[in-house]
Amino acid sequence: MTTIGLGLHFALELCALAAMVYAGFRLGDTLWMRLLLGVLLPVAAAIVWGVFRAPNDPGAALVAVPGPLRLLIEWGVFGLAIGMLYLSGQSMLAGIFLGAVLIDYLIMAERVLRLLR
Repeated sequence: MTTIGLGLHFALELCALAAMVYAGFRLGDTLWMRLLLGVLLPVAAAIVWGVFRAPNDPGAALVAVPGPLRLLIEWGVFGLAIGMLYLSGQSMLAGIFLGAVLIDYLIMAERVLRLLR
């Protein structure tokens, strides 16, 4: 894996969490919904992302999962962030973020193929 790819992937992980925080506070219509969507949801996503890892990915796996499941987790987190941005009225930002995620997975194609095996 390239250093650029790993760096971009990590930056996108952080952007996904930030997007959830932003959109969660915009989408919630009560204080409790804002806290649920803008705080608890990103924290839960970060925990799931960090705990369930493929054995051959960088970093220790607290809970080792098969590669395809790891990809589904990543795509779920990215998709949730993109969807939340879109629903919060930030369609252009959602599109830009989607494009960045797709570029990241193109750069990391070797990793994706390895995880799918």
